[in-house]
Amino acid sequence: MKPPMNPEERREHRRELRRRAVQRSKFALPSGITMLSVFCGFSSVVMSINAAGDNPSGYFLWAAALLVAAGFFDGMDGRVARAMNTATEFGVQLDSLADVVSFGMAPAILAYRYAFFTLGAVDHQLRAVGWGACFFFTACGALRLARFNVQVGSVDPRFFVGLPIPAGAACVAAVILCWPQPPSDHRFAYAFAAELFLVGLLMVSTVRFPSFKKKPATRSARFGMLVAMVLLMSLFVIFKEWFVLGFLALFITAGILMNLAWLAGWKGVEPPHPPLAEDEETVH
Repeated sequence: MKPPMNPEERREHRRELRRRAVQRSKFALPSGITMLSVFCGFSSVVMSINAAGDNPSGYFLWAAALLVAAGFFDGMDGRVARAMNTATEFGVQLDSLADVVSFGMAPAILAYRYAFFTLGAVDHQLRAVGWGACFFFTACGALRLARFNVQVGSVDPRFFVGLPIPAGAACVAAVILCWPQPPSDHRFAYAFAAELFLVGLLMVSTVRFPSFKKKPATRSARFGMLVAMVLLMSLFVIFKEWFVLGFLALFITAGILMNLAWLAGWKGVEPPHPPLAEDEETVH
């Protein structure tokens, strides 16, 4: 039988238990934030299904807003893990699986229910086009995530290779936030399908988009980043749903123009470093 602990041993035991609890909570916090992103993506699907009722535009607004919220939590989990030095392989894999749900499947279901389900009842070609566009979007998102996972550590961290899948989902959400009423014009629905195909292609493309993950190196650069964040939040408060659409249009257009400028020899922003070879990765 184990002898009873003296007061000093009991105090040390309690301190050790508290230390372990704090350590476990530090590792659990990023995963908890990731699960909030999953919750938002799942709830967006529920809102899309509920849009069959009397107020479809209200449910579509909720579904789109939940996708934006999922993107916020997705951006937070990695930053929290890096700040607390608790990044793990488990967290990386959980984040990828969460992204498939929240930014692959959820926006595709929302898009189909919003633009193609009702109009497709009388236009079977539109329903087939919408079905294909939504699947293409989801498949490209999954391929984008798989490529990202295998390229971690071998590509320039300043840039994403292809449009990030949260931004792709935000492209779907932005349209619905601005025009929540389900379309009655078939031309709008076909244009929406074209957007899904275009966004899918951008996700699997090799076009570089800024990642904003790397911390600014100088104090002036950090201050400039802070000012930019305050400005963006102010614009969001002023323009609300139109800000999301405008920001995404500017982000995608600027990214494409920057890549074209690199091809023309522009060096205003240093081009991405070439991927490391396998033997280089091993050495470093």
